[in-house]
Amino acid sequence: MSFSLKEVSAESPFFLIAGPCVIQTEELCLEIAQTVKNIGNDLNIPVVFKASFDKANRTSGDSFRGPGLEKGLEILASVKSKTGLPVLTDVHESFQAPLVAQVCDILQIPAFLCRQTDLTEAAAKTGKIVNIKKGQFLSPWATKHLADKVKNVKGSGEVYLTERGASFGYGNLVVDMRSFPIMKEYCDGVIYDATHSLQLPSSGGAKTGGQREYIATLARAAIATGAVDGIFLEVHPEPEKSPSDADNILPLSQLRGLIKQLIAIKQVVMQGAEKL
Repeated sequence: MSFSLKEVSAESPFFLIAGPCVIQTEELCLEIAQTVKNIGNDLNIPVVFKASFDKANRTSGDSFRGPGLEKGLEILASVKSKTGLPVLTDVHESFQAPLVAQVCDILQIPAFLCRQTDLTEAAAKTGKIVNIKKGQFLSPWATKHLADKVKNVKGSGEVYLTERGASFGYGNLVVDMRSFPIMKEYCDGVIYDATHSLQLPSSGGAKTGGQREYIATLARAAIATGAVDGIFLEVHPEPEKSPSDADNILPLSQLRGLIKQLIAIKQVVMQGAEKL
C-alpha cells in the first residue's frame, strides 16, 4: 500500500516536513533526520525528512548543487532505512520521477517548475504523493489547475499544494494568508513552507538572501488560519555552513520550541472552531 500523508496525520495537529535544503553528506542528513524524528515522536507530530539531491535552480552557475541523482538517492535510501522516516525530494525532469519513486514517498515539484505538465504527470504516474510548490508568480486560485493535472492521471496518489510566498516587486516575497483556505479546496492538504517564504531572491548578488528571524512569526500566523495541514521547514545545525539557502534556514536547535508553539496555536484554533 502506498504511503498516505493524510492517513498518518489524521490524529495530529499537523505534520512536519523538515531537513536540510540540499544533501551535503550522509552523516549530516542522518544527524538531522534523527533529531527531527525524536522531536516528532516526543510531540506526536508525523515527520517527513526532506533534502534535495540537486538544486537545479541556483542563482549562479557556480553555486553548489548537491551530490546528484544517483548518490543523492543512495543517501536518502539510507536515511529512510536507518530512521524509518518517509522521505521527500524534488524532481526536476520527467525521467527522474520513476527513479526517485523507488526510494521516496513524496515527489516534490519545485515552484519554478510547477506548471510543467510533463513533469507533473510523470510524478503522478508513479502513484506516490505529489507535493507541488506554488510558483511565486501564481495566484492561489491558479493552483487548481496544478492539482488537477495530478488528479487526472490514472493511478495517481495524494496531491498537496505548498505556499512559499509570492513575488512582491524585485527581490522580495509576501505570503497571502487567504491562499491557505483557497488552495485547500483543490487538494488533499495544504502545506506552508515557512523558510522559503522568507527568501530574498537574488538579493545577495550571486546568491539568494533571506530573513530567518521572521520564520516563527509567519509560521505562527499560517497555523492560526486553521487551514494548514503541514509545515515545511528547512533546518540545519549550523545554517551559516549550508551551501544553499543559508540565510533562511531555521537552526535545528530552535525546531522543538517552534513546533511546541505551533501545536499550542493549532489547539486553540481547533477549540475555537468547535464553539462556533
